[in-house]
Amino acid sequence: MKTTIAIDIGGTQMRAASYPLDDLEPLTINRISTHGVNLTPQERLTQLIKSVWPESGEVLSIGVAAPGPLNPKTGVLLSAPNIPEWKNFTLSKYIEAEFNTPTAAGNDANLAALGEWKFGAGKGHHHMIYLTISTGVGGGVIIDDRLLVGANGLAGELGHLTVSPDGPFCSCGQRGHLEAMASGPSIVRWVKEKLEDGVKSQIPRDEPLTPKLIAQAAQKGDELALGAFKRAGTFIGHAIADFLHIFNPTAIIIGGGVSQAGELILTPIKDAIPKYLFGPGYLEGLVILKAALGDDAGLMGALALSREMLHRQQS
Repeated sequence: MKTTIAIDIGGTQMRAASYPLDDLEPLTINRISTHGVNLTPQERLTQLIKSVWPESGEVLSIGVAAPGPLNPKTGVLLSAPNIPEWKNFTLSKYIEAEFNTPTAAGNDANLAALGEWKFGAGKGHHHMIYLTISTGVGGGVIIDDRLLVGANGLAGELGHLTVSPDGPFCSCGQRGHLEAMASGPSIVRWVKEKLEDGVKSQIPRDEPLTPKLIAQAAQKGDELALGAFKRAGTFIGHAIADFLHIFNPTAIIIGGGVSQAGELILTPIKDAIPKYLFGPGYLEGLVILKAALGDDAGLMGALALSREMLHRQQS
């Protein structure tokens, strides 16, 4: 049997799966911790790939979703959150040398967009934007049925759009990026500040404050919690309006942990978008949908990448 392998690398865990060429059901899937005793992350990656390598048959290609900025043309990972060893790491060439198999790599958020477009909520759309709202804010853009990667593979950093020039610092060191205003940690930070200022709330004080806890309070009608999601959703809607002006997609796909709050975050997003548009034409045919693949988006994007590479080789 001829197969491909998809890999999704995270700062704490990495997953890999082998797939038949014409099926989305994995033959074998496994996950391991990214870090461990006596082995480097790349050695653990090698172990992981070996664990899903088919006993018989042939692996024709490997696709990899990696955290951090990565140039898909060279396969060089510039840096990776929580993997300090991987600075300017030649990820694709390392895997190719280990397994003698053509390998393509891409940024995890970009490949999550590719996965949602190919196999998830974005199927059937030729122009799509994927936005993931979690610990950070990331995304990817599909234009004319192609993933936008840019000259050096650095396109699609949607979370680093400035939406509040005087706002708090982002994780990247700049002020007022969308990630600094609407990610899970930024929602928590804003609520903490309000509580410290004496704003009344039913949010429990005897357990760690999380976006989920805030969402639970919002569902019970707590004004501070509702305000937190309205504020974050308004910033996201503002950013999406800018994305509509630039890319004119027909689908906005929203994923990540914060999206699990459902209409608490989606309603203010939808309410804000028209307020920041210069014309209603951008809303024609537009749908705003929750992501369908969940945690599998990156892995499925890596699968799509591996199959695209294989198709190019065969054509």
